[in-house]
Amino acid sequence: MAVFPWSKNASYDEKHPGSPPSAQDDGTVDVAVDSEGDVDGASDDLHRGMKPRQLNMMAIAGAIGTGLIIGTGTSLKFGPAALLIGYVIMGFIVYIVMVALGEMGAWLPIKKSFSGYASRFVDPAMGFATGWNYFFKYVIVLPNNLTATGIILQHWLPDLNVSVWIAVFGVVIIAINLIHVRFFGEAEFWMSLVKALVIVMLILLCFIVALGGAPNGVRTGFYFWQNPGGFGPFTVVLDNQKTVIDGNLGHFLGTWACIVQATFAYLGTELVGVAFGETPNPRKNVPKAVRQTLMRIVFFYVAGVLVMGMAVPYNSPAMNEAVSKFAGTGLASPFTVAAETAGVPHLGDAVNGLLLVFTISAANSDIYLASRTAWALAKDGQAPEIMGRTNKRGVPVPAVALSSIFIALGFMNATKSSKTVFGYFVSLVTVFGALNWVAVLVSYLAMIRGMKAQGIPRSAMPFRSPLLPYGAYFALGFTILVIVFQGYAAFIPRFQVDKFMTSYIGIPVYVVNILWWKYFKGTKRVRASEMDLVTGRRYD
Repeated sequence: MAVFPWSKNASYDEKHPGSPPSAQDDGTVDVAVDSEGDVDGASDDLHRGMKPRQLNMMAIAGAIGTGLIIGTGTSLKFGPAALLIGYVIMGFIVYIVMVALGEMGAWLPIKKSFSGYASRFVDPAMGFATGWNYFFKYVIVLPNNLTATGIILQHWLPDLNVSVWIAVFGVVIIAINLIHVRFFGEAEFWMSLVKALVIVMLILLCFIVALGGAPNGVRTGFYFWQNPGGFGPFTVVLDNQKTVIDGNLGHFLGTWACIVQATFAYLGTELVGVAFGETPNPRKNVPKAVRQTLMRIVFFYVAGVLVMGMAVPYNSPAMNEAVSKFAGTGLASPFTVAAETAGVPHLGDAVNGLLLVFTISAANSDIYLASRTAWALAKDGQAPEIMGRTNKRGVPVPAVALSSIFIALGFMNATKSSKTVFGYFVSLVTVFGALNWVAVLVSYLAMIRGMKAQGIPRSAMPFRSPLLPYGAYFALGFTILVIVFQGYAAFIPRFQVDKFMTSYIGIPVYVVNILWWKYFKGTKRVRASEMDLVTGRRYD
């Protein structure tokens, strides 16, 4: 059995070392051979070049996408109360995921992100499945974000094919990701800053409209929560036939639909977890970034849907028309509908233009996340070795190249039939995002089990949340519940094979990847008493 410092089987000298065996400039301590590849500036290694302010801004607004601004337009029909409940519940869940990731990242800031923690604390097979799950999630969403950019631009330039914009912006984001990580961080810093300012502007606008500050002078306040009400009926349109379920069942189904929508709106919040490995002084900067995640959840998401429900009723004809006619653009946003209805003209064009920052930033992050995941998999021997190579600037060029190839999938949108197939493919992999939260929580709980087995108190950790470890059990259970029941719409009003497949096939794919790797590599579950809780450890 391996013996580690703080282990019950370690000697006094091992438990109280006079000085760490080796220390890097950023404080990382390596024992013997650095199996994590965490030595800054080493060959084929990432560099800790992400500035603290860049990481902090990414934590605040980096993962905010079009889901909050546009996606809520389809969920508001279930009622403002249902929408608020959905975002509050999932906001709490995602914050638990982030503090769990923060505790691991501040104490053991390995550069292999989620797959590395799963391999180290649970089972290499789970690390394999988690890494490839995360990689494919982002390389499929990448062309989708570039396509959204083209759709937005077509509002002003309808004669130019979407494929043109996919090629143009594809080259731009590839170039950004091939430069030093500091340049990527700087680009994301300014785009995240713009996104934060846009969200603040829209929230304040809706709030002012609800208080009667718009040209029409109508003060709505919480009137729409009473008339037509806080909860709307659950409606499904299939084959041009509308099915309406009212009453308590309809309200419950509508609220659950909002929970599912909120889940996918929050996906990507863990983005900063991938950047932990390229951030100097993780002991200090990781907890700060995690705490700022709470501010984003409360102010941007929760406050956003709250004022949205104050300014637009769930049965608004203007909202329904906008969603059906201008899907995928800023004109379909409840914020835009609220302003236009209140007499504030031309806001739709402004929001539409600003959404370009959201889609370009998302595509830029997609390549970054996918490439770092491929690099991490290669370092664990779970991807071709070439993917683990970096240039002298610490950029994993082969991994960036592999991730960039998937931009070509965006050209499938040239025909309507291919676009439909591509939409199914995107829906198929979105469940992987929630599965990644499960992997983070399972890895964290396994680490806590290992600490207990080796006699390491939680007080030894530089960052601790009062919500953990018990909150992790609740978050894990609820996330699994969402994954299992997020495809309930496939059974209403009748069973629909296509919806069922796109909602659930991601689950067996994830499980099969685990079983496949265990079978061919003969991996075993990591024992708590033998868990490596030393390599990369942060010391005072």
